[in-house]
Amino acid sequence: MQRILVDGSRTNQLGVADAASAGTVTQEELAARTVYRPGEILEAAPGLIVSQHSGEGKANQFYLRGFNLDHGTDLRTSVDGMPVNQRSHAHGQGWTDLNFLIPELAVRLDYKKGPYSAEEGDFASAGAASVVYANRLLQGVASVSGGQNGYGRAMVANSLETQRGSLLYAIEALHNDGPFTRPDDYQKLNAVLRYSEGYANNGFNLSLMAYKADWNATDQIPLRAVQEGQLGRNDAIDNTDGGKAHRYSLSGAWRRTAEDSASRVNAYIIANQLDLWSDFTYFMEDPVHGDQFAQPDKRVTSGLNASHSWHQHTDTGNSETTVGVQLQNDNIFNGLYSTQARRPLSTTRQDHIVESSAAVYLENNTRWNTAFRTVAGVRLDSYRFDVQSSIAANSGKSSDHLASPSLSLIYGPWQSAEVYANVGSGFHSNDARGTVITIDPKTGLAADKVQPLVRSRGMELGARTAWLPGLQTSLSLYRLDFDSELTYVGDAGGTEAGPPSRRYGVEFSNYYKPLKWLSVDLDLAYARARSRGQQDEGSYIPGAIEGTGQLAVTVDDGGPWSGSLKLRYFGPRPLLEDNSVRSQASMTLNGRIGWKIRKGLTLELEAFNITNRRDSAIDYYYESQLKGEAAPVADIHFHPIESRSLRATLIKNF
Repeated sequence: MQRILVDGSRTNQLGVADAASAGTVTQEELAARTVYRPGEILEAAPGLIVSQHSGEGKANQFYLRGFNLDHGTDLRTSVDGMPVNQRSHAHGQGWTDLNFLIPELAVRLDYKKGPYSAEEGDFASAGAASVVYANRLLQGVASVSGGQNGYGRAMVANSLETQRGSLLYAIEALHNDGPFTRPDDYQKLNAVLRYSEGYANNGFNLSLMAYKADWNATDQIPLRAVQEGQLGRNDAIDNTDGGKAHRYSLSGAWRRTAEDSASRVNAYIIANQLDLWSDFTYFMEDPVHGDQFAQPDKRVTSGLNASHSWHQHTDTGNSETTVGVQLQNDNIFNGLYSTQARRPLSTTRQDHIVESSAAVYLENNTRWNTAFRTVAGVRLDSYRFDVQSSIAANSGKSSDHLASPSLSLIYGPWQSAEVYANVGSGFHSNDARGTVITIDPKTGLAADKVQPLVRSRGMELGARTAWLPGLQTSLSLYRLDFDSELTYVGDAGGTEAGPPSRRYGVEFSNYYKPLKWLSVDLDLAYARARSRGQQDEGSYIPGAIEGTGQLAVTVDDGGPWSGSLKLRYFGPRPLLEDNSVRSQASMTLNGRIGWKIRKGLTLELEAFNITNRRDSAIDYYYESQLKGEAAPVADIHFHPIESRSLRATLIKNF
């Protein structure tokens, strides 16, 4: 059968999406983006900021809809149907490490925001992002990159057609030092092997993935040390911070579509290991050895997702009903140790955790007539936690379950516009150790247990229009409540449960393609986040993002030259509950120029932080103590954005 290639830009979601804040970004648009690190591919979702406060191998920091999502809490992320968020992780709940992602294999990014989908469960209250990998590549690709700050990357990927199917392979090797005084020396090896038969809606695939990396880390540093000349912006206090990680997975997916039904099943088993050394308070806890600590985490995650849909047709519309089941089990070994120069000094705690969950969901999507459709769903989640701790009093079992209904109303009597009303509830799970804890492992004092599953409630009004040819615009107004807020704890490198919270916000997204060779993205978002109830220290939520903006322009007429520019605005944030200390705004301008030397051979030049701004990638406010200081000092601690750098990439298609 002759192969046909259809090029497209951002997919028009009229008649497809169930909310103004949901969407799909195609392979063409993803490929045109200039990203410093793989996780930044998620910034294609409007309003989402991806940052970093440590070495390149560490999971990114995420911000969305008034949340400092830490390393992934309340942003459900999946790659090829496998969950990326790691539950009850040693460093933070919902740890989301996307460093194994190979952007050239991503054919689509689907995103949703708010708890309005019965299919999405844990961590999805602020949003959900799904990266879909290709089963086949239309042509092979090999690339070699080099750049400033010790950057180098080599990648090759191709598909080999067999008698019955296709065998896809990809191999990537990367090194990056970054601009830091002590180089990151980030070294990564990454590989994918996939066999597939059939097509996306009728076929199957089996995939093996392997990722391994190690790095040094320049964590956030106190502002006072820079202002007093003790440190440079790119210096570190503890030069032995860093980490190493690996991820190995085996997964498979099967789909079958008939005239009036569709079935899909995917299963996976993932082996993750992380060794992480951090030091955020320096000499506050231990003036002799320093405050470095280790957070090792080793786990095997297995799971199964299955669903079946029935289609029904009526005289005025149609209906689709989906029943699904989701199973996941995590067998986890993690701990917390005091260390010096990565050598253990004492054990704070060691834990063996078995966390299991099962969910069933039912969702009905009915088009009642040409103008009106509804999506109604409900899911039921059940969790079991079993913690065996080195502190006997902190061992135990717990369980919880939760029902989460949702409803979406979509009205569109016009050919070029729709309006949406969404309401639903979701949740995030808390760390298993917190559900059975009785004694604080650091102080020995009594500690309160946390609720295993914390409910969220959201509502949203939105509109989407394509009234002007080539222009897609969406506007959404939302509110999201949480029964308990997770907040970052600087000296422990983790999160703890806090008071209830409420967020209001507005998002305005535009994609304009006035000419075949020109596209413009403009995304603006604002959020107001506050704790609910009387809070003596104040109602602001530290780190909660307020305003973001992104403007991207891409030019490609199919000739030898192409280019793009992206301006990203990351607004100021409160760093204390009373809003007395705030972070500064950050703005970066990145760009890319491509030159097709001849058919199948392209040279690309990428530039990051073109204006060489000296902004922060992230800011915290907490107490720390430097060597020579008599007492702890409360201060802003920041991680700088990377200075201006250039990268050149030679790409060969075959």
